[in-house]
Amino acid sequence: MMEANVTNAKTLAADQRKPLFDRPLINALPVEHLCDLSIDLELGQVISTPLGTRLTYVVKGGRFEGPRFRGEMLPGGGDWVSLGADGISRMDVRATMRTHDGVLIHYDSHGVLRYPPDGRQRLAKGERISFDESYVRPTPRFETSDERYTWLCGMVTVGYGEYGQGRIDHRMFSIL
Repeated sequence: MMEANVTNAKTLAADQRKPLFDRPLINALPVEHLCDLSIDLELGQVISTPLGTRLTYVVKGGRFEGPRFRGEMLPGGGDWVSLGADGISRMDVRATMRTHDGVLIHYDSHGVLRYPPDGRQRLAKGERISFDESYVRPTPRFETSDERYTWLCGMVTVGYGEYGQGRIDHRMFSIL
């Protein structure tokens, strides 16, 4: 038994010297601009819970525009944010998009957002928190069975954003 353990340890040590990936490291993911998205929100509902603060924002409407599709965000979706003790907000967005040609697309996005220390107070005063001052990274997914837009369903999408009082703006990219 001891001999098998020594052999396994030698094999493991040799394997650890081999690279984990055969290709060289790339410094940037290949991406393509998907769309810019702007959502207008109702005033947030703040709920303290034992797990942290919950913030609920109801979608009033909005719009999106990109090289391959454009349209509006329909009222009634929402963003159910969990604000942790670490100051990081975890997004949970669900909404409906309607394209310029009438197709409904389910929009589902998670992600994280971190404001500067005074960010929430500045938002409450009506200020906008810029991309350079915050870390807003949505990871949306899309669902539709309309053949004109099923290409959206099979991609990984990431973005960055900015927030203002009652409004979020995200720039979205598909990873190629």
